[in-house]
Amino acid sequence: MAKTPANKAIFITGGGSGIGRAVAQRFAREGWFVGLADVDEEGMAATATLLPAGGSSIHKLDVRDRAAWDEALADCAEAAGGRIDAVFNNAGVPLGGPLVALSPEEIERTLDVNLKGVIFGAQAAWPWLKATAPGSCLLNTASAAGIYGTPQASVYSATKFGVRALTEALDVEWARDGIAVRDLMPGYIETPLLDHAVNRASNDDVRGKVIAAGLEITPVSHVADAAWAAVNGTKLHTLVGKTAHRLAFAARWMPGKLRKQLRGGRK
Repeated sequence: MAKTPANKAIFITGGGSGIGRAVAQRFAREGWFVGLADVDEEGMAATATLLPAGGSSIHKLDVRDRAAWDEALADCAEAAGGRIDAVFNNAGVPLGGPLVALSPEEIERTLDVNLKGVIFGAQAAWPWLKATAPGSCLLNTASAAGIYGTPQASVYSATKFGVRALTEALDVEWARDGIAVRDLMPGYIETPLLDHAVNRASNDDVRGKVIAAGLEITPVSHVADAAWAAVNGTKLHTLVGKTAHRLAFAARWMPGKLRKQLRGGRK
């Protein structure tokens, strides 16, 4: 059942689980129509069962495919009653371990999904967001790994620095169009990604590494609330979780100490 144009609509990539699912539920509670996009059709179907009947649509999308973006957004707008007010560029994949241990295929996939996919999403979203501006928003998922380069996650960190840079650039570039551009910088969030191996050659999962490092895992609902605040607020970067806040403070006010700590005391 399509919504009327009076209802706002959000298009969410990575909507089959984790942060995407939580954000879908958060916006649906506020009466928004939710377009779910993912390569995981079963996951999207499961997310849809948690949303109000007739208040969502499902779109299989590989964010690396630029043409597929246009098709998915057009289909979402049709289902939503002709508009898209926010696009949540959230799809991403984890990758950890020493740089020299990573395969070219792993590196290329991470760059393509985490960075190129976000760039393609922004490009494809612009005409839809321009049509509902002012008040429309592009929201990107960056990371605490985009605050300071993260050892054992160099490629992942590089992609999230790229997302942060894209957000800052488009915040200026799209201001004249009335489109808000924001990003989220979460630390470690309670999602299925924590249970993935850090890379193909490792038997260690991300969760084990986080626990061993003594870092906290933030409930996914905190990210959903942060997404709502970001779309409806004025803050460019939104930090989520204690790790993100501590890292941002250290990077700004005591970068030398942070560098020394990350290097194990080596100068």
